[in-house]
Amino acid sequence: MTSRPYDDLPTVRYEGPDSRNPLAYRWYDADRVVLGKTLAEHLRPAVCYWHTFCWGGQDPFALGADVFRRPWSDGDPLAAAQLKLDNAFDVFRVLGLPFWCFHDRDVAPEGATLRASNAMLDAVLERAARKMQDSGVRLLWGTANLFSHPRYMAGAATNPDPEVYAYAAAQVKHALEWTQRLDGANYVLWGGREGYETLLNTDLRRELDQYGRFLAAVVEHKHKIGFRGTILIEPKPQEPTKHQYDYDTATVHGFLQRYGLEGEVKVNLEVNHATLAGHSFEHEVATAAALGLLGSIDANRGDEQLGWDTDQFPNNHVQLVPAMLEIIRHGGLGQGGMNFDAKVRRQSIELTDVLIAHVGGVDTLARAFLCAAALHESGDLEHPRDERYAGWDGALGQAILGGSGLDALADRVHAQDLSPQPRSGRQELLEQLVNRHV
Repeated sequence: MTSRPYDDLPTVRYEGPDSRNPLAYRWYDADRVVLGKTLAEHLRPAVCYWHTFCWGGQDPFALGADVFRRPWSDGDPLAAAQLKLDNAFDVFRVLGLPFWCFHDRDVAPEGATLRASNAMLDAVLERAARKMQDSGVRLLWGTANLFSHPRYMAGAATNPDPEVYAYAAAQVKHALEWTQRLDGANYVLWGGREGYETLLNTDLRRELDQYGRFLAAVVEHKHKIGFRGTILIEPKPQEPTKHQYDYDTATVHGFLQRYGLEGEVKVNLEVNHATLAGHSFEHEVATAAALGLLGSIDANRGDEQLGWDTDQFPNNHVQLVPAMLEIIRHGGLGQGGMNFDAKVRRQSIELTDVLIAHVGGVDTLARAFLCAAALHESGDLEHPRDERYAGWDGALGQAILGGSGLDALADRVHAQDLSPQPRSGRQELLEQLVNRHV
């Protein structure tokens, strides 16, 4: 096997819906203008580094060995990391996608000390900076891996040992500064182990306060170094802990309010995490939009028959249309994007499987967005929704929102002998209207 198997492959092109080429886009025409922007500008698709280039295909339940033998799988760890980076940028070119995302430990190996780890990370990211300049590929977000090493088995920011907290803070400082140097659009805090396994040994109030202070310190450092990107929290309800403190968007909102961080932090929503929390993905998107927290998206899916985080590539555009509609109603993702936090299946061992998976995922997002855009432009849902709430724009609705108390409202009801009657929500009709566009 050559050390650069993707190097000679042509860039994937748009060939239209009738194409049967698995390495061609059927729906993702990057330059197509929809709702005033190109599809590439709406979706801002990104390739994740961890699942795509670092995962070895281990079976999480049988302790199986790596099954993916990549050119960068063996050898000196730092040399392998450099080769992995070269291959990653080959993949970015072949897919023609504009963004990538990484954790610090995806990019470079961990040393005996943080100083040694930082030195190796610096060496690889210096190389990445040159490749980004040459290729035009941009960084959607960076983050630090605060969950894989055994030191983080009881959490990072919420760890009972302040030395672990300090180590995590130093690790985030370095990753955040590199994200700024690479002109990243966002920085993500993924609290993979910020939660508890049992309350028998947990001081929940103390751990929440630690987490709040940690996040405040990140925001303070962002402003100190002049980072212009958005700080994001990725809600995750469970796995690996029994209960995690960033369970869903509403929980994160309450946390931000408690620690005075509203306006400083938004959410990076993952499809599979939404379903693990017992929500639909569109619910999480709509909630984040309503609360002013919608930042970015991790595009993947779970398996309806499996109750864990399978991180599969999206393949059903119909399921994504409602979420895309909420994003459109919100005015888009701004500095965010749609990162493929997804991995090929364990039996997908060919190197081209990685490319085919991304092509299919991008096409799924593009088709869902095009359907949602057509639905939005038709007004088929907007008009009935506006009509349903029209009373709130009238005199009574405005009086209520303007502060009318119980006495004033009771007087109005009695004076006018109000006897309101229920009206149909027309759900079945609206569902048929959606189906016309998918």
